[in-house]
Amino acid sequence: MGIEIERKFLLAGDDWRAIVVRSERIAQGYLSGSAAIKAGVVKSSVRVRISGELAWLNIKSATVGISRQEFEYPIPVTDAERLLSDLSDGVLEKVRHHVMLDGTHFEIDEFLGANAGLIVAEVELPDVDAAYPRPGWLGLEVSEQVRYFNVNLIDRPYARWSSAEREGKEVSAC
Repeated sequence: MGIEIERKFLLAGDDWRAIVVRSERIAQGYLSGSAAIKAGVVKSSVRVRISGELAWLNIKSATVGISRQEFEYPIPVTDAERLLSDLSDGVLEKVRHHVMLDGTHFEIDEFLGANAGLIVAEVELPDVDAAYPRPGWLGLEVSEQVRYFNVNLIDRPYARWSSAEREGKEVSAC
């Protein structure tokens, strides 16, 4: 069984840009997404992702927290394109920047389209209590705020968030 342990943060500055190792454009959509999860009819999100000449099918448990079950499988790009066009409720686009800091890999997602302006950093860890660098550009942790989950950004994009939500404040309706 695959377990993903991931922390997600807003950014407190742009200093990370100077240490980007590489960047890639990503398009992704969900075959079982936020509506089905909220309705309780599925226990996982099913994502299709394309990055360059590669594509994956990803299944992630619909649980809140930094530790979730995750399974990912490579698929042909042509299949992924068809799944996104015919079976997903929308496509989320972003540029993923890879940053290495003190031996730790940060993935910084800069969202496009209706989610433009949202930039988050993610760090995958070997265990829940693992130490990781905390550079000055790493801001407020939002790991348990579901509005930051990619699956939710298709149905409720950043462009529709209130000022309080954009600052990472907890709000009752999401």
